[in-house]
Amino acid sequence: MDERTKQLLILGREHYQKGEYDRAEHVLGQVLEKSDLFADVHNMVGFVLHGRGDFVAAERHFERAVELNPGYTEALLNLAVTYNDLGKYEASRQVYARIKKSDGQSGILDPFARGKIANMHADLAQAYLDASARDEAIAELKKAVALCPGFPDLWTRLGSIYRDMGNLGLAREAYETACRAAPRFTHARVLLGVTLLSLGAQDEAIAAWREVMGIEPDNKSARMYLRMAEAQRSKQRDGSGPEPDAGGADAGGADAGGADAGGADAGGAGPAGGSREVGQPEGASPEGASPEGVSPEGASPEGASPAGASPEGASPEGASPEGASPEGASAEGVRRESVDVGGAS
Repeated sequence: MDERTKQLLILGREHYQKGEYDRAEHVLGQVLEKSDLFADVHNMVGFVLHGRGDFVAAERHFERAVELNPGYTEALLNLAVTYNDLGKYEASRQVYARIKKSDGQSGILDPFARGKIANMHADLAQAYLDASARDEAIAELKKAVALCPGFPDLWTRLGSIYRDMGNLGLAREAYETACRAAPRFTHARVLLGVTLLSLGAQDEAIAAWREVMGIEPDNKSARMYLRMAEAQRSKQRDGSGPEPDAGGADAGGADAGGADAGGADAGGAGPAGGSREVGQPEGASPEGASPEGVSPEGASPEGASPAGASPEGASPEGASPEGASPEGASAEGVRRESVDVGGAS
């Protein structure tokens, strides 16, 4: 490689890493004019083109990157996403299969690939939800948690779908799994308390919200729910007393903490430029955690929303990974939930 090409390559990579994609494309294009043998350059140019919506041109660069380096996981994932965008679903599945390790460990993927693919499943689950196809959304999230069982935001999203379908038993299991995966992921614990209250397990719900307050003393939703539940319990024991005062609680909604899978961005699933995982490590906010639309019975006054994920960062313990993650899957943010507790007894 001559000195001029070397300098262009360094400059192009710097622009790319800074997110200066137009400049990166211009410089990296000059590199490819001199040499077509840099797999990472093709991957970067393909990523820029994909972001611009030029899927056909992006496809050519990702294919060349994989041709030069068949084990280039990031380029393979980007190619799979691009094939999917072009409607080449069978080709996308074949590329997906190539990502699997060939060392005899069938189905075992490297951590980056697991997080990225889990993020894609989470995004597809959201697309199904938007189309009111809950069963299909559940199937996709099950695939996601199978890949990244340590991503609490993915378990939380799964639990919320179960809850909205009225299956409180499975919702409880999913939320409890999220709490075990990331004990400091308060979003799942707040929702666990709401579900426990709906199941009639008032004392357990109060215990869950007290744990949240121990982790995050300023959690508005947990504080409000806890005040309401304790007042109700006191009234039940005394046989009389004032109505629960939820008015003093700040019902401004949960602090959603800023999740980013990646999507699994979480923004939407897309090529992995400088990719993030869905679901993120314990104590940070998930990437792409899903909206929790319909509220379970027996939670808190109208307008209140459960607490969002404390930054789970890169989600699992980012993905979550929730780096997601995320969701680690990676990972788009946790939206606030409206919980109608008018029916709490």
